[in-house]
Amino acid sequence: MGEESSVKLFGVWSSPFTYRVIWALELKGIKYDFNNEDLRNKSEMLSKYNPVHKKTPVLVHGGKPISESSIIVEYIDETWPESYPLLPKDPYEKFVARFWTKFIDDKCISIETWLLTTGEQQEVAQSEISEMLKTIEEESGLGKKKFHGGDTVGLADLAIAPMAYWLEAIEEVVGGKILEAHKFPKFHEWTESIKQVLVIKENLTKYTDLLDYIKGLRVKYTTASS
Repeated sequence: MGEESSVKLFGVWSSPFTYRVIWALELKGIKYDFNNEDLRNKSEMLSKYNPVHKKTPVLVHGGKPISESSIIVEYIDETWPESYPLLPKDPYEKFVARFWTKFIDDKCISIETWLLTTGEQQEVAQSEISEMLKTIEEESGLGKKKFHGGDTVGLADLAIAPMAYWLEAIEEVVGGKILEAHKFPKFHEWTESIKQVLVIKENLTKYTDLLDYIKGLRVKYTTASS
């Protein structure tokens, strides 16, 4: 594969944002090289391709870098439109998908806060996560169709799904439960459907490894703040 058509992904195995891009590439059947970054010792290539933020994920296509996971997924969909469309053609439906993607991007910081804090700050974060899930449950159209994208996984599904998977692991580490089936039945049914998508099932970080990583993060940050 020549440089003009090569695809490389710089990401982190433990990042939900990286998996948005991995799943998009896999759903479309695009061959790519994955560079797993160590954020404590970032590579020169990452600094070269994302000099502004020096963050992952970064997709490099034909030597040209694209950053920010949601933007990368849209780039993938526009560059390879012939297989597995991730965004609908209808302008309004496209807006809806982008709206819910932006919604989760704006709100997901509460999940991180719930993991890394204690006391009142953690309680506020838990309340914000519950409100976020309630909004998705009641307003996003879940229950009317299998996925946000209809019968197939779309942009909004790729944005929300990694957060749901990571949230389950965080619940186990924190010792609390937010994502309860009886409170959010539509969201719960959607998460079960997502888990059965073969490409997603075969390209998930190992749960036990994720659990160990999350435990380490919680110990590090809660110890430092005590």
